[in-house]
Amino acid sequence: MANATSTPLFAALGPNPTPSLPELPSYTLSLRPPLMAGIPDVWIQMAAPIIAYWVVSLFFHIIDEFDLCPQYRLHTPAEIAKRNRVTRWEVFRDVVLQQIIQTIAGLAMAVFDPPEMTGKDEYEVAAWALALRKIQAWVPPLLRLCAFDSATLSARLRQSYPTLAAIVGGGAYSRPGFAAWELHVAGFVYWVGVPLIQFTAGSIIVDTWEYFLHRAMHMNKFLYNWLHIRHHRLYVPYAFGALYNHPLEGFLLDTVGGGIGYLLTGMTVRQGMLFFTLSTIKTVDDHCGYALPWDPLQHLTSNNAAYHDIHHQSWGIKTNFSQPFFTFWDHFLGTVWKGGDVKLRYERDRAAAQRKVDADKAALQASLARSALTDSASASQQASASQQQLDRQPVAVDELRDERDLKLAAYRSPRRKSGFDAKALTDRVASSRHGRSSAILRAEH
Repeated sequence: MANATSTPLFAALGPNPTPSLPELPSYTLSLRPPLMAGIPDVWIQMAAPIIAYWVVSLFFHIIDEFDLCPQYRLHTPAEIAKRNRVTRWEVFRDVVLQQIIQTIAGLAMAVFDPPEMTGKDEYEVAAWALALRKIQAWVPPLLRLCAFDSATLSARLRQSYPTLAAIVGGGAYSRPGFAAWELHVAGFVYWVGVPLIQFTAGSIIVDTWEYFLHRAMHMNKFLYNWLHIRHHRLYVPYAFGALYNHPLEGFLLDTVGGGIGYLLTGMTVRQGMLFFTLSTIKTVDDHCGYALPWDPLQHLTSNNAAYHDIHHQSWGIKTNFSQPFFTFWDHFLGTVWKGGDVKLRYERDRAAAQRKVDADKAALQASLARSALTDSASASQQASASQQQLDRQPVAVDELRDERDLKLAAYRSPRRKSGFDAKALTDRVASSRHGRSSAILRAEH
């Protein structure tokens, strides 16, 4: 009895017998040519995130150095100078080291990947179109559940809306092959929908991996003191410090996390190229130190520079663990910042840093003043010593005066018209210097 009543219902819910389905096109696979001639795509996949990292970092560094957008700063230059516990050179060095490790890991993983092929795109689009055709077979039974006769409704629509009539009829098209709309929708699904799902899933995977590992490094004292404390030497983050980590932490958090998201979602090399590059840009933007209103990444999700900057402060270090895309884990597990408005906290930190800078300037000015006084006293002492030295050498002064008088006398002598003996004059000068009697002049005959 139960079977007798359930069979008609099951039949009503089942799809209509599918009309003859279009055949899928054949395809021939070939090696995918590289984006740039002579350079394998995997090399570009490794290089693109690094190039993006330094280009975006340079952009924010220029804004920072020339103070182009002071109204959007999260921190003042005084805070950067006084609150951070690491030099820019050390940050640069460690970031380059992490990027080298990432590149080696990526190239090692690429060795085991099969070569990418092309030539199947048309087939894949047709496969999605075929799936749409099969879905249409469920339209008549769904209409019957709503007390509509699909055949009658299809006949009424066929004259004015032939495509809609075919859909209502369960995919019964008058022409063989796929309808134009099926191919358009299938193309959108294949070229846009599937990659978008892959990117979203990859972002969620990366966020999940980084949230729990990042949180563990804060909750476990050994992991924090051994690994993660290095990243938090930057109390005032700036753009190119985004990947400033312990090398092992950088490998586990960023390299492994990104690799898992890439592999589990089945991305191609070129999709991975875009995914890794966008992830890198987002990470740099989260550490840029600016809340720029015209920056799209600041508004794409709530996980932005202002959100992550709270995590870098001493009063918010146990909150806002999420990075780099979404914040759902912080909200779901209660680790989002709940301390209210942070404006007063930021103003207090700015004032404290500025006081330190002012104190350093005052100390420098005092040091320069003392140095100037010391130099002046030293110059006076040197002048006095020189005068004393001259006073102790009167003979030298007298010798110079005698030499001058002798030269003047020789010039005025009437003998100069007929010539004079230069050697005699020299002897006289020498005799005068040694306190001898009058000079001996030799007259010419």
